[in-house]
Amino acid sequence: MGRAAETGRTADDGSAGTTAAPRADGGGLPGVVRRRLATVDAGLDAWSWLATGVVVLIAGILRFVGLSSPGGKIFDEVYYARDAYGLIDRGFEWNYKDGNPSYVVHPPLGKWLIGLGEWAFGYQDPESRVSVPGHLVTTSPEFGWRFSAAVIGTLSVLLLVRIGRRMFRSTALGCAAGLLLALDGFHLVLSRTALLDIFLLFFVLAAFGALVLDRDARRRRWERALEAGLDPTRPGRAGRPATDWRNWPWWRLAAGVLLGCACAVKWSALYFVPAFALLVLLWEVGVRRSAGVRRPWRDAVLDELPWFALAGVLMVGTYLATWSGWLLTDGGYYRLAANYPGAPLSDAPVVGPLINLFEYHKAAYGFHTGLDDPHKYQSWPWQWLLLGRPVAFYWSGDGGCGAASCAAEILLLGTPLLWWSFLPALVALAWLGVARRDWRAGAILLTVAAGLLPWFWFALDGRTMFSFYTAPALPFLVLAVVYVLGAIISPAEAGAGAVRAPVPAEAAHDRRVIGGVVVGAYVLLVALCFAYFYPIFVGRVIPYADWSARMWLDGRWI
Repeated sequence: MGRAAETGRTADDGSAGTTAAPRADGGGLPGVVRRRLATVDAGLDAWSWLATGVVVLIAGILRFVGLSSPGGKIFDEVYYARDAYGLIDRGFEWNYKDGNPSYVVHPPLGKWLIGLGEWAFGYQDPESRVSVPGHLVTTSPEFGWRFSAAVIGTLSVLLLVRIGRRMFRSTALGCAAGLLLALDGFHLVLSRTALLDIFLLFFVLAAFGALVLDRDARRRRWERALEAGLDPTRPGRAGRPATDWRNWPWWRLAAGVLLGCACAVKWSALYFVPAFALLVLLWEVGVRRSAGVRRPWRDAVLDELPWFALAGVLMVGTYLATWSGWLLTDGGYYRLAANYPGAPLSDAPVVGPLINLFEYHKAAYGFHTGLDDPHKYQSWPWQWLLLGRPVAFYWSGDGGCGAASCAAEILLLGTPLLWWSFLPALVALAWLGVARRDWRAGAILLTVAAGLLPWFWFALDGRTMFSFYTAPALPFLVLAVVYVLGAIISPAEAGAGAVRAPVPAEAAHDRRVIGGVVVGAYVLLVALCFAYFYPIFVGRVIPYADWSARMWLDGRWI
């Protein structure tokens, strides 16, 4: 990997500007086309994986050490830990205290994953007198229902490192993205709590990563075809790369499955579906324009529409598969036709359970749209990136700390220095993206918009919302910060066809050194900020005065 790859520079996407066709004699590609179609070398890089392993190890230690503390269920663990065990035990959510099926308003996949930890390490609910040992290891029940969240939180750091490395063509910037996510208090708290949002974050990020891999695979496919003498100006199939099962967009189909998993955790994942579809379409138009296709928009739509449809089928099929426990049993809430006396064919085999599931979804949708009850920790979308109203998951004044009064809290609070960088980073990202015609900036901005903007619409209806709704947008906000850090280290290369005076080697070296110092200082300050707030991320018992000193913004965090 060359120097440009290690400073975060990238080739132009080819989605704007002039186009250049390959030579008709098949003797190779013009440099402008080759640069536009360039992708990250997919070969094994041992050093990059070693650096990735260090970052992931840091994330894992932070998420697993002391995972069983505090004891008992905190915040919404009272629902999800119990429902998760019901899925493992019966195939559907069950209220063991009342002896009835539970009415739930979120799909089951996140709870299935929580239940895997309970199956492995044991489950205990003193209130309903349920206590079962783990199938693999018997340990504290808290560890059991928090285990899967810690695993998924750690794996999301791994994903972000590799996605960042591929997008920015820099192991250093990829590791910076993963480290910033690992040192974020918001992500840490969700990774140590049996809630659904960390699973939603993971599957959305994984789907995005699959689409980035799909983008690279499709560009390599076009590059190979052009090297072999393909004339993209020819009409029909003659002007397109050969298609067989080996050249299918497998990563795009995988993204469909992953989006189905995300929707099976929370329905809010649906907001990312049109955003990701638009990204793929823009990337497909870009690669055709770079290759010299005469009608890139028309050809992209006609060529890719069947694959979009197949990815959609896989997404829906994956979503339904996660409901198999409810569909294949009779004990789930709203499962039997008797619950829907007016529903046609609800007793019919195969079709009947699906009709009942549709009715269930109508009821759950009605619950979500009518949710406007006031809550102490509710907040509005314009407060989230400013940390205007975080959510307290746990509070206790008990325990010894060597002072007259003590406090222990778990506060769902982003690391302030990192989170207060998000808005300026988004502004800079938009500016740099336009100036550089950079596909990465557009992808990050569009995905952040998909994760945040829909909630502004719901705010108009006065819907009850919480800051943890930001979770699936968090990795992309971190990528926005890292993009700007990469711009500080190095200027962008000239776009295709542009004329730009070369930067003297000495000046470029000085900029990299100064930029590296700035970036290193920023990451160090984020780490120090994280360390300062760490006690209120994990519920450590500290003197009350120390706890009070961490309650910034004039008590808005209390």
